[in-house]
Amino acid sequence: MPARGRIFASKRNEVSAEMRETLREVLELAKARGAGYADIRVVETRAEPITMRNGNVERISTRTGRGAGLRVLVDGAWGFASPTSMNREGLEEAVDLAVRVGRASARWKHGAGVELASEPPHEDRWENHVAKDPFEVKVEDKVELLTAATRAMTEVPEIKVTGAQVDAWETKQLFASTEGSFIEQRKVECGAGVMAVARDGHDVQRRSFDDYESRGWEFVEGLDLVGRAGRLAREAADLLKADVCPRGRTTYVAGGGMMALQIHESVGHPIELDRVLGTEATFAGTSFLTPAERGRFQYGSPEVNLTADATIEGGLGSFGYDDEGVPAQRSVIVEKGRFENFLMSRETATMFGVRSNGTMRAVGAHNLPLIRMTNVNLEPGDWTFEEIIRDTREGVFVETPKSWSLDDKRVNFHFGQEIAWEIKDGALGRMLKNPAHTALTPEFWGSMDAVAGRGKGEWKVHGTPGCAKGEPVQVIHVAHGAAPARFRNIKVGVGQ
Repeated sequence: MPARGRIFASKRNEVSAEMRETLREVLELAKARGAGYADIRVVETRAEPITMRNGNVERISTRTGRGAGLRVLVDGAWGFASPTSMNREGLEEAVDLAVRVGRASARWKHGAGVELASEPPHEDRWENHVAKDPFEVKVEDKVELLTAATRAMTEVPEIKVTGAQVDAWETKQLFASTEGSFIEQRKVECGAGVMAVARDGHDVQRRSFDDYESRGWEFVEGLDLVGRAGRLAREAADLLKADVCPRGRTTYVAGGGMMALQIHESVGHPIELDRVLGTEATFAGTSFLTPAERGRFQYGSPEVNLTADATIEGGLGSFGYDDEGVPAQRSVIVEKGRFENFLMSRETATMFGVRSNGTMRAVGAHNLPLIRMTNVNLEPGDWTFEEIIRDTREGVFVETPKSWSLDDKRVNFHFGQEIAWEIKDGALGRMLKNPAHTALTPEFWGSMDAVAGRGKGEWKVHGTPGCAKGEPVQVIHVAHGAAPARFRNIKVGVGQ
């Protein structure tokens, strides 16, 4: 294994024959040293965040990363190492370390140890569609966009604090395994957001927005960030004079943005099988679900249909293959209210005798893959948003998450929102501030009786680039397809 230069020859995945041979030699060496299975991920990353606060540029940076991560199975236990360099010495040291870790771990394994669900080898190349590369857009043009959005917010006198940001990410990755897979992927993502804080002598209120997709700069251009910033600033100012959301039980209608967070916290994390098994418990812990409830548990009402779909074009949780070389898939999670499936790895899928549904992902080269959300979606319903409101005699319509809290089983939760409107006799009425709701997860989803999606643009995939999990923490990008939905007899106005 002679010393190697760059991993990728250009901005696209153009992998040399030399690199392919290097990876083949690494995997052969791992087997020779005692690994029954091995895979290696070679990753290059680039990120360009730009943030502005109160009209001043707070940060402009370009971050890059480059490295590899090697997993091995030795006597039924995992070992992992990340080479210090991609030369002969660094790669051999990584192989030796990974095998030693695996052998040491095998001393404490349970039973026969790790078995992997069957997966045929794949040789493929994948990348998402990008019409306009965000890294080729001038920094000056990005700053000008944020400046214009800030100016639109500060035209409202009550606005005292503003924030705006744009982000772009690129990930190029190779995956190779002793089973014969060799997969190349390139993914580009970007997005933007704004935030306006209004203040008077008695109150402080905030309105904000952000969204991200696996697309190019054309996605940011389509957000109308400047127009949206002005509207949000006016709403923040209006909230200062709005009535407080009343307490009590009522009909609760959540907008798509709020539903995205609801899905993330009360569906996405509880269905991660490593949390169910107790092998990963950071950041509000484990899960109320058990393996025996797969195919049996009533998660919600018959109106609740949820999927995990890594094949959605533009979804922040979309990809070609996960970090075990399993193709992206669409999996039914809840069908007509009944819980059907967990998010799984090749290791955990064996307990059900099924194939992995391709949800193992790592952040960068130096972390082990974990079971992670992809695009976890509430499937669109047969209603329009207007029909839901007209059909509601009394209730509240809420939008935009403001705060959230859950117990470590994901059963009890409390969410606050930035804004709400009263629903009275089938129409939206007065604006309300400081809304919140609290419930138990199965009861909450069991109370859902309507989902929008029939109207144009009502169902969309909301990107979430800040999902934290693991120790050390890995912050990964996921997304949630959602539309406005209605829930009956929900406790709102909690904590006011």
